[in-house]
Amino acid sequence: MPAFSLDPPQTAWCAELRALAAERLRPLAEKGEPGHVNRPLVAELGQLGLSQRLFTSGAVDLCLMRESLAYACTEAETALALQGLGAYPVHAYGTPAQRDRWLPGVAEGSTVAAFALSEPGAGSDAAALELAAEPDGPARWRLTGEKCWISNAPEADFYTVFARTTPGAGARGVTAFLLPADRPGLTGAGLDMLSPHPIGSLDFEAVPVTADDVLGEPDRGFRVAMGTLNLFRPSVGAFAVGMAQAALDATLAHTARRDAFGGKLKDLQAVAHQVAEMALRTEAARLMVYAAATAYDEEAPDVPRRAAMAKLLATETAQYVVDRAVQLHGARALHRGHLLEHLYREVRAPRVYEGASEVQRGIIAKELYADMEAGQ
Repeated sequence: MPAFSLDPPQTAWCAELRALAAERLRPLAEKGEPGHVNRPLVAELGQLGLSQRLFTSGAVDLCLMRESLAYACTEAETALALQGLGAYPVHAYGTPAQRDRWLPGVAEGSTVAAFALSEPGAGSDAAALELAAEPDGPARWRLTGEKCWISNAPEADFYTVFARTTPGAGARGVTAFLLPADRPGLTGAGLDMLSPHPIGSLDFEAVPVTADDVLGEPDRGFRVAMGTLNLFRPSVGAFAVGMAQAALDATLAHTARRDAFGGKLKDLQAVAHQVAEMALRTEAARLMVYAAATAYDEEAPDVPRRAAMAKLLATETAQYVVDRAVQLHGARALHRGHLLEHLYREVRAPRVYEGASEVQRGIIAKELYADMEAGQ
């Protein structure tokens, strides 16, 4: 399938997702409490079969889900994405026992997952993490330290946690653990952030883990993290494209009906050119997102570069488009509860999480130079 062309079943499915998001998911989202896990919303995502598709679909389908849901209900999109981010390492790297224990609950919407990578001193530089996994006997460790800015914390039912098992080894000394939330010594607190979805910190006080909790192999946890992010980074771009499209459509409607200077806003060349630029950038971002997703599904060798490009372009584009939409709407767009006021708050975070824009540029440059040297 060409990355820029959807077949009729896919187009119909996207329309169905937008309708479901507006009719069944948005009412539940509106009843949620900002900063807390909306479990009825998570359960409905499971009932609709969307959570199960996190584990049975490819990157293109994941992007279609995230873009379509984001267009009509960003809270539903984010709730689904966080389930995928936290549980995908279990699906891809877990043992049969780990998968059987946790994934059915995620699929049905009764179990909440979280991805715990960032720390106060290790955000963009994930290889610098310091959560210590100190040996406590054969194939046993105690986790001591802190995680910060963890989505769904501290209310998740389990966490994919990345800890340092070999000091001084950089990315090569990190191990991924599957950690139930009720493990002794694990506590957390919510953080008051701009984004409405739950974000918190986690404190580890000699939290016991064993070989049964390891995801993948000891000291190979960074591979688990990057494998997960290579899938989800293009889909962050799809989330951004969904928001950009919603802002663009709202702007088209507003400028077509708003009277100004003896005509409609759309009749002003300055306005029309801004709208054209918004549409141009949104479509360019969409094409790059689905090109990256297709590359992932086809196991192409350049996935890290494409994934970084897709996330970078799409999130920066969404910021631009939403900002322009607010400008063209004027003060009404800043009223609490207005679609654009909501999108203005939502659109900022994706440029930071799962690798800030500057990190994506670094990845792109590193991959380009590596390709050049390999060809010499």
